[in-house]
Amino acid sequence: MSNNKHGFIQQCQICSSNNLETMLAYGHQPIVQNYLTDKQLNEPETTYPLNFCRCQNCGLLQLDYIIDPKLVFPVNYPYRTGLTNMLIRNFQLLADALEKNYNLKPNDLIIDIGSNDGSLLKTFKAKSLRVLGIEPTNAAQDANASGIETIQAYFNANIAKETLKKYGPAKFITLTNAFAHIPDPAKIMQGIEILLDEDGIFVSESQYLLDMMEHLELDTIYHEHLRFYSLKPLQKLFSLTGFSIVDAERIDAAGGSIRVYAKKGQHTATKRVRELIAAEEASGLYDSEKLKQFTDKMIDAKNSLMALLISCKKENARVVAIGSPARSNTLLGFVHIDNQLIDYACEKAGSPKIGLFTPGTHIPVVDEKKLLEDQPEYALILSWHIGDELMKKIRELGYHGKFIIPLPQPKIIKK
Repeated sequence: MSNNKHGFIQQCQICSSNNLETMLAYGHQPIVQNYLTDKQLNEPETTYPLNFCRCQNCGLLQLDYIIDPKLVFPVNYPYRTGLTNMLIRNFQLLADALEKNYNLKPNDLIIDIGSNDGSLLKTFKAKSLRVLGIEPTNAAQDANASGIETIQAYFNANIAKETLKKYGPAKFITLTNAFAHIPDPAKIMQGIEILLDEDGIFVSESQYLLDMMEHLELDTIYHEHLRFYSLKPLQKLFSLTGFSIVDAERIDAAGGSIRVYAKKGQHTATKRVRELIAAEEASGLYDSEKLKQFTDKMIDAKNSLMALLISCKKENARVVAIGSPARSNTLLGFVHIDNQLIDYACEKAGSPKIGLFTPGTHIPVVDEKKLLEDQPEYALILSWHIGDELMKKIRELGYHGKFIIPLPQPKIIKK
């Protein structure tokens, strides 16, 4: 298992193989959450290598450059899960699934690692469980203020030992989305092994490589996402750290994710796990040639989107963006969409991004009311994975122009 350092890595993050091959190079990109003030536009901007690589041994797709987590997830990290309706719905579904399948009992302890503002834990607290969050950023303060007890710290074995001593073992440990964010997954599992009850359940949710391929989700590749999981590499990770996958399911969250249930020791996996692995193999997830076809399609999508936006500008049409999620900054940077092509990006009133500029591409972020005042000819949906929901909302607010959906292939929607 790799002992990851910051900077370029030569070994697979799961199996430590030296056989890494680059599938797609994104060039140097800024950290996606590093929005700029007006003053910072004239200052040098730090960028980092962003390469999408594959381990030829275990099949893990991953980055080959790791930034210090304190730069990627600083204490003032702005993201809050509670602002995303899709995630709130998903958290409720997760809580209901655990209640149905794993006999939740009042006062069982559930610990959420990377708990952000405590949104997931609120659903479990409503079911009379004891809840505890572990979160490195100031989102922990928001969680505590809302009644969700949260330790502000980066999760590791020492934190696990301290937590075990104070709170006892956890019946359930959840790690949603952040499981691919933390360097050295073996160390994550070491801490979870310490903290989890002997008969406890560890539940992870991560964006799923199979969905990435099917929907050409080139915008999910950025420095926060160190690994892009499919089940076979996860089986390898868990077997190396004394766990077994007992069940797994595909879910809709974040454009398509995989929810994995694991336990300590050796256990037989459900039929669903075997079927998902068979689907992965049939789709070519572990075949270099088929993965190359996938990355070629990503480049085609990039070129098609740029051509569409240039054609809009040639018509003297105004193009703005709806939303400014972190993932969109990969799309903007990779395609080279800047403030010459996009006039501004709209965010809901109250967003901390309003008044700032996108990293790398310097597109101003404004209140969405400006969209309704200006009525530009085109609106690019950057949160395209929830495009239907967003377009309905924007139409109801009174926007009359056309929408552009960037992925998996760019298209204009007039209705």
